[in-house]
Amino acid sequence: MEVLREKVEEEEEAEREEAAERAERAEKLERVTKSAEVSREGTILSQDELRDLEGKLMAIEIPTPADHSIISQAPVDVTKLPPSYTTNSLKEEHLLLVADNFSRQYSHLCPDRVPLFLHPLNECNVPKFVSTTLRPTLMPYPELYNWDSCAQFVSDFLTMVPLVDPLKPPTHLYSSTTVLKCQKGNCFDFSTLLCSMLIGSGYDAYCVNGYGSLDLCLMDLTREVCPLTVKAKEIVKKKEKTLPKKYSIKPPRDLTSKFEQEQEEKRIQEIKDLEQRRLKEEEDRILEAEKAKPDPLHGLRVHSWVLVLAGKREVPESFFIDPLTARSYSTKDDHFLGIESLWNHKNYWINMQDCWNCCKDLIFDLGDPVRWEYMLLGTDKPHLSLTEEDEEGLDDDDDVEDLGKEEEDKSFDMPSSWVSQIEITPEEFETRCPSGKKVIQYKKAQLEKWSPYLNNNGLVCRLTTYEDQQCTKVLEIKEWYQNREDMLELKHINKTTGLHVDYFKPGHPQALCVHSYKSMLPEMDRVMEFYKKIRVDGLVKREETPMTMTEYYEGRSDFLAYRHVNFGPRVKKLSQSSVESNPRPMVKITERFFRNPEKPADEDVAERVFLIVEERIQLRYHCRDDYITASKREFLRRMEVDSKGNKIIMTPEMCISYEVEPMEHTKKLLYQYETMNQLKNEEKLSRHQAWESELEVLEILKLREEEEEAHTLTISIYDTKRNEKSKEYREAMERVLHEEHLRQVEAQLDYLAPFLAQLPPGEKLTRWQAVRLKDECLSDFKQRLIDKANLIQARFEKETQELQKKQQWYQENQVTLTPEDENLYLSYCSQAMFRIRILEQRLNRHKELAPLKYLALEEKLYKDPRLIDFVKGFV
Repeated sequence: MEVLREKVEEEEEAEREEAAERAERAEKLERVTKSAEVSREGTILSQDELRDLEGKLMAIEIPTPADHSIISQAPVDVTKLPPSYTTNSLKEEHLLLVADNFSRQYSHLCPDRVPLFLHPLNECNVPKFVSTTLRPTLMPYPELYNWDSCAQFVSDFLTMVPLVDPLKPPTHLYSSTTVLKCQKGNCFDFSTLLCSMLIGSGYDAYCVNGYGSLDLCLMDLTREVCPLTVKAKEIVKKKEKTLPKKYSIKPPRDLTSKFEQEQEEKRIQEIKDLEQRRLKEEEDRILEAEKAKPDPLHGLRVHSWVLVLAGKREVPESFFIDPLTARSYSTKDDHFLGIESLWNHKNYWINMQDCWNCCKDLIFDLGDPVRWEYMLLGTDKPHLSLTEEDEEGLDDDDDVEDLGKEEEDKSFDMPSSWVSQIEITPEEFETRCPSGKKVIQYKKAQLEKWSPYLNNNGLVCRLTTYEDQQCTKVLEIKEWYQNREDMLELKHINKTTGLHVDYFKPGHPQALCVHSYKSMLPEMDRVMEFYKKIRVDGLVKREETPMTMTEYYEGRSDFLAYRHVNFGPRVKKLSQSSVESNPRPMVKITERFFRNPEKPADEDVAERVFLIVEERIQLRYHCRDDYITASKREFLRRMEVDSKGNKIIMTPEMCISYEVEPMEHTKKLLYQYETMNQLKNEEKLSRHQAWESELEVLEILKLREEEEEAHTLTISIYDTKRNEKSKEYREAMERVLHEEHLRQVEAQLDYLAPFLAQLPPGEKLTRWQAVRLKDECLSDFKQRLIDKANLIQARFEKETQELQKKQQWYQENQVTLTPEDENLYLSYCSQAMFRIRILEQRLNRHKELAPLKYLALEEKLYKDPRLIDFVKGFV
């Protein structure tokens, strides 16, 4: 009643002000009329003209600015909302009275403070207490269980609408259900929704009404660094100092001039100082250019955010969350300039601490009544411990009982929330951003987000980094993908160097992990990294240049670790040949191997080099643990026969060896001959494997081009809306069920109902009537079977005639027809023949089933309980 009385008083006050303004305008017009004089041209302003002018001026209406309403811009039907939205319960009315009393006391005790934000209007223009607007809800999505994912969802899902008056809280605070439907709201709407989700997830969260900086209130991130551009700090391990050995060799004496060294160091230091001074000046100039202009309303702009206190959900330290940007801040951050009040779903607190130093000195002990004045006594926050003097004053049991009774009488628990259950559908959770897209501007960067499956290529996020503050020159582009069939996850494009780097998830047909390239043309600079556990050959990395190719292996049975191939210039051919038919000639192949513990070090090859043009093979073996040198061999690979056809015999000059222990292993010519033959075979195998690697590169490049052109997306079998196969299967099942339902309905139909309706109601059947009913039912069913056969026959003849006419037309105009017309004619003939065959099959099937259906109906009539007593003698 008090709220209605205040509304009536406000309307009467507005009418009195309007009447006073009207009287003032009339008085001014009268003064103008009395002081009207003859103008220079001799014209006089008459009384009628003055009245006409007054009428025109009164007809002009200046629209008064109204409070921003998202309901007027969004399709929200207020009439379909629950009763809790349009009315207040008795407990809520009692709470509003308590809040008004609390507000009057606060205004009397603190006349310099702004009015409290206690009971704004909801979407139905009904006053609701702010704590009851919170609806703690635990979302059914595991991704929304932590505070960071909740804040990111709210920031992405809603569109920020600035406050109408930046110096005052909004007059309306809508429910979270309405905000989710509209997908837009101000900072208070953001905070209410986020706080409801956090409290439902178990956090000790509060909505805060305070003051923020200009960037914070307007969601201006142009001076903030994008989180995706911040690189993680690499931990540099300090090298352990090796203790000098007692019997180490002393280094030679340093005979260089120390004076020259000092002069050189001074010169280098001066150059460094000049460079640092230049960089510092450039940095100061950039900072001055990026520095924000002074805000005339600094410290007065109203903003709302979320406070998360330490304790619950293992939160170690209290912090702020800006719901507009989903970023977390320390409670001492400079963006937050002051707090007026805060609330959760149980109570409301007023900040009684001085905010001269922003929020840096605030203590968030809500159980301290000196720093935080709470509205309801039923708070779950522990109060401060009493002093010894206070405890002595409470020794009397009667006083304690009286105090307990008084507190019990004054306590008032918070009513339950008037907001309906907050629900987020799977489609809304997947779409996230309004219309599926959102753009955020950062400092020298732009972040674009899309919902999955919105783009045909699977693009869900793009980060564009610029060189200048105006975002005109692009430095690099990062694109994130999802649900790609080729498992592409990230694409990094450096516009300065032209380098493209593609990152893949496990599952690519060629086991690609990373692909770095500048051009998709073959035999260019590129690096390919593979998932070693997926490939059978153990290939981990392949580096390619126009004249070389290097491969790295792990986990092979032959212990191969490295292969480097040098190519020579390609031989030019007269006919145009492809890269596959005219490969690059191999000049040198270098292979390295891991240590094979089953072989002695002198027999385990560590590196072998095939000098193909020079016809030489070089071997280097592994070094023993107690040696500093390794054995080496070099073979002169010659043909088995010379130019005259004579067989070449192995000679000692064809193998040059260096043995670490020549006395232990003396290799004879037979061993060297067998080794050289084996190396010849291995050279052929290495050349073949290198040739296969070249073909594999061509195959991968061709596959990548096809994938970029097709960029098909994978769809889960559980996604029934996008999966066509699942959709077709579901439709087929529904069609089968519908047909089964029709058959059941047909079986339950009363075939005698139309004929029984012709008889007088309540009259018993006679023998003659029963026989007549049976005959009429059978004759009617027989006629319907004949009519159905005639209908199918008529459709069959019609299709046949149309096909004959089309064939006749084709015969007459066959010479002048275009290929497109012929294709259309063939397509029509195919479809017509299909329809004719179907009609023919239906007619034949109807002819076969019609007698059986007739006999089945006749049998049903004989067994019908209404006719069985009369027609039994006719069987």
